[in-house]
Amino acid sequence: MYDILLDGGRSMNIREDGRQLICANEEEISNQGESGYSMGLLLKKSSSEFNRAQFYGQILHHARDIVYCCNEEGICEYISPSVELALGYTPEELLGTPYMELCHPDDRTLPTGRELIRSEGIIELRLKHKDGKYIWFEFNTTLLREESEQVLVLAIGRDISKWKNEQASLSETMRTALIGSWEWEIANDRVVLFDYVYEMFNLKKGSVATSSELVALMQDTERERFMEAVQQALVQGKLDFELQYKQDDGTIGYYCLKGIVFYDDYKNAIKMNGTVQDITERKNIDRKIQETVERYTSLKKYNHDAVFSLDLEGNIINANVMAEKMTGYTIGEMAGKSFSRFIGEKHVKRILKDAINDSSIEKLIDKLQSKQGGIVEVLTTIAPIMVNHENVGFYIIAKDITEQKRLLIAKEAAESTNKAKSEFLAMMSHEIRTPMNGVIGMTDLLLETTELDNTQREYLDIIRKSGDTLLNIINDILDFAKIESGKTILHQELFDIRKCISETLDVFTPRATEKGLEMEYDVHPGVPEELVGDPDRLKQVFLNLVGNAVKFTFNGRVSISVDVVERQAGYVRLKIKVKDTGIGIPQDKISQLFEPFSQLDHFMTRNYEGTGLGLAITKRLIKLMDGDIRIEPTEGQGATFAFHIALQEPTKEHIPDNGVEGDSSDKAHALALKVLVAEDNEINQIVLRKMLERLGHQITIVSNGIEVIQKIAYEAFDLIFMDVHMPELNGLDTTRVIKETVPPDKWPIIIAVTANALKGDRENCLNAGMDDYISKPIQSSTIAEIIAKYFG
Repeated sequence: MYDILLDGGRSMNIREDGRQLICANEEEISNQGESGYSMGLLLKKSSSEFNRAQFYGQILHHARDIVYCCNEEGICEYISPSVELALGYTPEELLGTPYMELCHPDDRTLPTGRELIRSEGIIELRLKHKDGKYIWFEFNTTLLREESEQVLVLAIGRDISKWKNEQASLSETMRTALIGSWEWEIANDRVVLFDYVYEMFNLKKGSVATSSELVALMQDTERERFMEAVQQALVQGKLDFELQYKQDDGTIGYYCLKGIVFYDDYKNAIKMNGTVQDITERKNIDRKIQETVERYTSLKKYNHDAVFSLDLEGNIINANVMAEKMTGYTIGEMAGKSFSRFIGEKHVKRILKDAINDSSIEKLIDKLQSKQGGIVEVLTTIAPIMVNHENVGFYIIAKDITEQKRLLIAKEAAESTNKAKSEFLAMMSHEIRTPMNGVIGMTDLLLETTELDNTQREYLDIIRKSGDTLLNIINDILDFAKIESGKTILHQELFDIRKCISETLDVFTPRATEKGLEMEYDVHPGVPEELVGDPDRLKQVFLNLVGNAVKFTFNGRVSISVDVVERQAGYVRLKIKVKDTGIGIPQDKISQLFEPFSQLDHFMTRNYEGTGLGLAITKRLIKLMDGDIRIEPTEGQGATFAFHIALQEPTKEHIPDNGVEGDSSDKAHALALKVLVAEDNEINQIVLRKMLERLGHQITIVSNGIEVIQKIAYEAFDLIFMDVHMPELNGLDTTRVIKETVPPDKWPIIIAVTANALKGDRENCLNAGMDDYISKPIQSSTIAEIIAKYFG
């Protein structure tokens, strides 16, 4: 019988069997304190028993395990001296304190009170060392009951830090490798899943305890396969099974279960231990590889081009369906045969020798010979087949371009025809405008210089109007041809849209007054006073739309409105409406309005002249200004054309330099100018001479560029009206010679005069060094305006 001294002076008597407890008071054991055992082990029987107590005391004193005793509230009533070596505390420091104070915060959920009494078994927890660090211990707990029914808990603990660290290292290694472990006790159908398995499948710990619960987590499609694999493993001794598992977020993971079966002496399966590995990433990679292979196979199989694969000897390894169709041979007939049967031996040798370094080799293969002896025109691509950075063969990809070549020939023929059309239009322009210049020019001169009676003036007005009508038709055709060919370029200059609209309305005011129509416009105050764009082309749009409005309106008004739709990044987008109260447009005719050669009055009797190109040209010009045009629904009579365009806001670079050179200023004050007219047509010579003489200028006439150069070599001229098309030396080359040979301060103002308005003449003239451009037929007002522009 042994006594353990407890807190408060009580003693606990422990029989050798460790079961019956007899407590003594403090007086009964006080005289025994000199025994020298700080843990309070006292002997109260024979000396032999005392020697045994000494022996057990020595064991407790020198053992590394901690012997700990607490009451049902977890208050320490005894702890062995080994605690000082293990945790740094003396027993006296811990007696009377709750064991919870030493526990790690995460381990303080361990039981106390009655739960502690029922927790007999093994407990793992971390205890705080006196230096502050935590150490893992495993305690084996036993309940000790006194005769007074007071229950104590005896716990014997050992340091398992090294084992825990090794376990943590192993666990981290398995987590890194995405591997978890499991165990299945077959006899009692108990499944144990270790920590990372729960994390892997996002399961709550303890949610799986039997094989049935494990199988219930699987997808329906996996259960039957899994059960078959387990039954087979119980016989063969090994499990190797891959399954899909659907996570809570809907994603699908792939896992590999591996296990080993253990048997008893009678060959009965008693246990299976194994691992589960997350192979989702590997499966995804495998799937991508498979997809790549399938895509390559599909690309080759369903390619619209013929694909041949060759080895390094030039023999065909494989081909696709299109290769069969192109050559007339089946894949079986081609396999193993040389590709030279299609292109010749010489080209095959070049491919094998140089194709990997010279991409131009593929141009050698422009024809393939079919089984029937026919020739197929092809466009070929040669690609090396690389395996492990080594060239093992070539792909020959051949596109049948027989049809494309036919279309190319047709396209070239069409372009040639279109070029001929453009040249014809240019010639027609020149040939018609030249005599038109005489007709209109002479008519102007007669009207301005001759005393005419009413009848004569009426006849001349008819001639003039007929000439203007013919000229408008020519201009429409040439404008449309120029736009269609993509040669129309918008010029960027500073202008006032209000002035542009006002000048347009001024043109139609006399006719509107005759018909009793009101003409008005409204520009929103938010529209800038100055914008950057092509005012001439915009005015052409206004002229077409307002001209139609006046033509088809017999009472009421024609109005223009301008509003700002958008303003950003230096651009202003304007919405412009041209509205009239005329006869309107039938709904079924609207879709035809902007088609070439479709006239606005087509649905009526033919009362108006025109080409039917005005609205087609308008639509294309608006498109060049980054806009579009449409017909808006209108209540009552009339039509509303609405379009939007984008114009730049001016910057410093758009502000014109108003400085005038001294030489030009001197000319501005000249009362009469020395003018050289370079024109090979006699009628046009007469027209220009008469117009210029009426303005008070001194005129010299020459017929070609050579004569121009000869004249200016000996005589200075203020202004040259230079015809572009002249014999001997044309106007463009003549201008270049002048710019190269005459000092800049002696350069005359050179104005191009041409009857060809199709091929970007303005740009060609300015590039040649000319100062400005006018087209035939020429009117007196045009001559006056151009002179005023340069000489005041």
